[in-house]
Amino acid sequence: MPSAGIVPRRAVQLAALFAMMLAFTAQLIGALLPVIPLFIAASVVNLGLDLILQHKQPGLLSVLGRIRFDVTVRQLLRDMLILVGLLHIDGINPLEEQAPLTITLLLFYGTHFVCQAVAVLVRRTRSLPFVTRNIDASALRLSDAPPRILSRQTGRRLLRFSVPTTTGMMLTSITTDATWGGIGIAVSLVLSAAGTAYLGTWLLPKKRVLSEQRALEWLDKWLAEYRPTVGMYFSGGASSAYQANMWLSTLADLDGNPIIVLRERFMVQKIEATDIPIVCIPKVANLMRLEHSALQVLLHPANSGKTSQILRIPSIKHAFINHGESDKLSSCNPYAKAYDEVWVAGPAARDRYQLADIGVEDKDVVEVGRPQLSPIRPYEGAPAGRLTKVLYAPTWEGWDGNPGNTSVILAGENIVRELLADENVQLLYKPHPMTGSVDPRAKAANTRIQAMITEANGRRSGAQPGPEAAAELARRAEELQRLTTSGFRKSADELERMRLQGTPEEGRAAAVSAAVDAWEEAYWNSFPEWEHRIITTPKPGIFGCFNQADVLISDVSSVVSDYLSSEKPYAVANTSGMDEADFRANFPTVRAATILTPEADGVAELLEAVRNPERDTLAAERAELKEHLLGPSDPPSPVRFNEAAMALCAKADERRVRMESRLAGIPGQRAQSAVEDAEDADGAETADLESSGAPDAPAAV
Repeated sequence: MPSAGIVPRRAVQLAALFAMMLAFTAQLIGALLPVIPLFIAASVVNLGLDLILQHKQPGLLSVLGRIRFDVTVRQLLRDMLILVGLLHIDGINPLEEQAPLTITLLLFYGTHFVCQAVAVLVRRTRSLPFVTRNIDASALRLSDAPPRILSRQTGRRLLRFSVPTTTGMMLTSITTDATWGGIGIAVSLVLSAAGTAYLGTWLLPKKRVLSEQRALEWLDKWLAEYRPTVGMYFSGGASSAYQANMWLSTLADLDGNPIIVLRERFMVQKIEATDIPIVCIPKVANLMRLEHSALQVLLHPANSGKTSQILRIPSIKHAFINHGESDKLSSCNPYAKAYDEVWVAGPAARDRYQLADIGVEDKDVVEVGRPQLSPIRPYEGAPAGRLTKVLYAPTWEGWDGNPGNTSVILAGENIVRELLADENVQLLYKPHPMTGSVDPRAKAANTRIQAMITEANGRRSGAQPGPEAAAELARRAEELQRLTTSGFRKSADELERMRLQGTPEEGRAAAVSAAVDAWEEAYWNSFPEWEHRIITTPKPGIFGCFNQADVLISDVSSVVSDYLSSEKPYAVANTSGMDEADFRANFPTVRAATILTPEADGVAELLEAVRNPERDTLAAERAELKEHLLGPSDPPSPVRFNEAAMALCAKADERRVRMESRLAGIPGQRAQSAVEDAEDADGAETADLESSGAPDAPAAV
């Protein structure tokens, strides 16, 4: 069944479309009879409704566009009905008065279409073959974007500029004086013509960015000057940005000059605050230019269809670092054998790859730990206060339909019900951001769980934080927003954002880290201690939730591996259908966990062990499992990660030396190799475009 709120919204949308159709019908009837009050009311309501929907429901109006009833057709029809109405009103001479109005109206539409053509040209000239961030790109002659209403919002521009026309025509229908209609259309014509002329100034040399070829030459020069050594390559959808964001601090701490290479234009703004230079190169042919840079190693936190394109560059070594490790089969994807090395946290992942028998050789597996886990605080014993803080962080349902992927569907409500029944529990519920994206049952269960928590909060009461707590959170949020978000105008496009997001201020990364810590502290202090929390926003992050919790309940996922770094008690829900012995045998990460059944059996014993550490029989196993999953604590993971990166850089250098020696002994081989590389790049780009069905295009702003 559709969730609550969906049906009413759809009903409102259908009602809006019905009202528009009714307005057109009323306008036609009022024009033909004529019934002047009906004619005027319908004309005004029709235009007003379209204006409102353009702002509030643009997606709804796009449906009309698919049936060839877009905004231009709708406005033309409205104006034609107005002219028909004027023909039927006594006192208006069709030849002497209405003919000039019709001609002027046609001129207005002429300027509108010219403005559209100019807008297309402007958008094309403001599209570079790459997008940058944290790089001084002023040499590209970047300029501010034109107003959106002129360059991108075709529908809103036409409707707004038509308001004077409709107003003047309505006054004419009331007074039978065509002067008012002429004034209205003249105002619309002037607005449209002036807007077109103003937009055309972006085609002048002063506001035009460098040509594609010169821009690519600038990129080559920047790469030669910056000399990147280790980079992170990422491609994915909007909801997958977290997979890259979790590695930002680790990448920034590496020796050398780090860089982030992206493939989707929209992803540039999805990457969180960082000082690392970011370059987005959508086209394969342009991506191949990295082969001639100083870049030695690329780290891959995820697999994607476009990963194979960058793997074609032999001068760069590639390491798969994943975005978390778990016992799931997805952590042992056969694609991993395409990389030069696979970096894992500890011995457990090494064993997992060998058991999976997917072609990844043991010599290519490197244990580096999990360097980003340093913010997680270690176990400090029993809960300090009256309340036991329980973090329930289930994962999502995955793509394969395995019932053991997530506990939300089969066990989630039972687990939450048991926790809410204990008056000494404070529940922190943080579902995976993709929960319900595949299986509607997971989405429905997630909605019900949140409703249960909200209802439970209504039955609780106690001391409330003072107003100073909310004020402190607002202040910290404002500070964090200032440090992590660029102040873009609504009209800003890629080029304007590139200009504003140039070289970051010195020390910004440290300031952001401190601001995040201060915000999280203010966040937790702004709520009553007794209140259960539903956390579906990116902040506070999962590590901050770890530090708040006394115990974790989760599924077989990377959350468990990360949480183990604290050595706090944890539980895993078994919804796989296996018995407990098989479950523990098949999933090593649950070896030191309390196992919960789909009926939530085991929750009471778990809470008892957390509150009374002397009854915690799994503490020693957690310490042992931590090292098995995450590797030794000495040397620290960041040190091992950096050593692995430098070692792979050395391998890249060794290969370059070997290739240079070979090429030096083969006359003409360099030129032939360059030609073949260019041909291969063109062929790969053509295949990529054919598979997508459309050429690369800038993302809509």
